[in-house]
Amino acid sequence: MDSGLLKVSGGRAHLFYVGEDGKAKFGNFEFKARVRTTRGSNSGIYFHTEFQPSGWPAKGYECQVNTSHTDPIKTGSLYAVKNVMNIAPSTDGEWYDCFIKVEGRRILIQINGKTTVDWTEPEGWNPATALKDMPGRKLGEGTIALQGHDPRSTTYYKDLFIRPLP
Repeated sequence: MDSGLLKVSGGRAHLFYVGEDGKAKFGNFEFKARVRTTRGSNSGIYFHTEFQPSGWPAKGYECQVNTSHTDPIKTGSLYAVKNVMNIAPSTDGEWYDCFIKVEGRRILIQINGKTTVDWTEPEGWNPATALKDMPGRKLGEGTIALQGHDPRSTTYYKDLFIRPLP
C-alpha cells in the first residue's frame, strides 16, 4: 500500500484541510495531487471553501474528479462554471496529476499537464444569478476539501501539496 494514500469512499462526505492551527486559509495558491478513480466514482476538490458539518460545501469552487460516473461533467472541470463534458482527460485505475492554481481572479486547472480550465472570474461576478443553486461559487479565501460523492464512489488521493502564493 502507498504511504500517505487517502481513500475516499462510502457516501457523501468532505475531508477539510484545517492546518496545524485549525485555521488554514488560502487566497492565491498552487495545489497538486495524484488522483486515481475507480469505475463509476465521483469526487471533487473544493477550494476557497470552509468547514461545514454536513451537506455540499456552500462556499468555494469545485474541481471535478469523475472519469466514468454518469454525471456528464468530467475530471478537470470547474464544476458548473467551465465544464469538461462527456469525455474525461483521465482513465479509471490510473494515477493522474491534478494541478489547481488561483492567482488573483484567474483559476487554472491542469490534468497531466494539459490545461482543462483557464478562467478568470469576471469583475462583479454574482454566482447567485450566474449559477443555479450555487451562490457561494466565488473567489475569496478558504481551505481545501476532498469530496466523497456517493456510496458507489471510491477515489484515491496521494502526494497532496499546497503552496500559498503572494
